[in-house]
Amino acid sequence: MQKWYPEALEEFQIYSVFDLLLEYINSGRITLDPAIHSKLTTYHDPCNYGRKSLKTFGHGYFEEGRIITRACCPDFVDMAPKGNGNYCCGAGGGAWAMPFAAERVYYGRIKARQIQETGAELVIAPCHNCRDQLMKSLNREYELGIEVKYLWELVADSLVLPEPATQTMDENE
Repeated sequence: MQKWYPEALEEFQIYSVFDLLLEYINSGRITLDPAIHSKLTTYHDPCNYGRKSLKTFGHGYFEEGRIITRACCPDFVDMAPKGNGNYCCGAGGGAWAMPFAAERVYYGRIKARQIQETGAELVIAPCHNCRDQLMKSLNREYELGIEVKYLWELVADSLVLPEPATQTMDENE
């Protein structure tokens, strides 16, 4: 936006899901219970939110997803390499929606190995293409035995809901 429509930023505030969740967590608007998720957890860096955003908008979302994941999952391990060097899952560029299943599985083999090397049982993937590829394709083809969740799904599952307000009846009513 800053590159192509800087005037829009004078009128609108642009948030990613990462920015919004971090704001809610840091401001105390939401409270998370990290005890809900006890599985060893890792985070997948989607190409679109990471490298592509970095190239296109000047900011790649790498650490934000990890901060949110760690707030929900105390037993966290990173893949190696991580961030900008993390491997594509094989579903990028809309390949998940195309009839290239064999190619997706082939190109996802390095990501499958990355996940296996962490020993993680839960993988957090903020991108819908990545989530579907990891959960429905790589998990089955490479027998990863993992659970895959969206980042916001992880947060929703970790929410501590406020106690409902109790109403007292006035004795005169």
